[in-house]
Amino acid sequence: MALLEVENLSVNYGGIQALQSVSLSVDQGEIVTLIGANGAGKSTTLRAISRIVNARQGRIILDGKDVSRLPPHEIVRLGVAHCPEGRRVLTRQSVYDNLMLGAYVRNDTAGIKADIELQFKRFPRLEERRNQLAGTLSGGEQQMLAIARALMSRPRLLLLDEPSLGLAPLIVREIFKIIRELHAEGVTILLVEQNANLALQHADRGYVLEAGNLTISGKASDLLNNDRVRKAYLG
Repeated sequence: MALLEVENLSVNYGGIQALQSVSLSVDQGEIVTLIGANGAGKSTTLRAISRIVNARQGRIILDGKDVSRLPPHEIVRLGVAHCPEGRRVLTRQSVYDNLMLGAYVRNDTAGIKADIELQFKRFPRLEERRNQLAGTLSGGEQQMLAIARALMSRPRLLLLDEPSLGLAPLIVREIFKIIRELHAEGVTILLVEQNANLALQHADRGYVLEAGNLTISGKASDLLNNDRVRKAYLG
């Protein structure tokens, strides 16, 4: 059953059309990846789903409910967390405070405290730096914090935008190990990732976005063996 359905989504930035009639779905428990060149509209798709940007047309349906006009905080309340490109941690706040802010839609004090400890167990380096300002963390540590902060809202659907961007290969492997663990725990993930090969190796299904249009979709294993995808995105 589809947890997320996007129907004929179009987004404009001024006179520039960023997305044109994009339709996709993500089933409960899946990892679905969205690949494409820089500027293809991948991040815009995630921003439209989380309602950070407004769509010109189309519908966003979450668990059967049309959420196309809801404000972003209501999207979070309904179980969608967005981990943005570039991490966007609050650099002048501590690691602990960043995690607390990730739970801003919740009021279950005991549950929030337990989830912070869960994130520290999942990301031991964050526990070592719990009182450190987020801006002093390494790039990899900031990415871990961004994911942990998103998980503090207890999402059913995690939107992950470029989690490997700018990170060393060893840290990338560590981040994707966490993604696999989240998947095993039942978190549904829509993944935008510059490393198409890595993304398709971890995903169940994939979509190719080119100049704001979806051009190819299918099982991740099929896309890995698709000649057009291989030539354009897999090197």
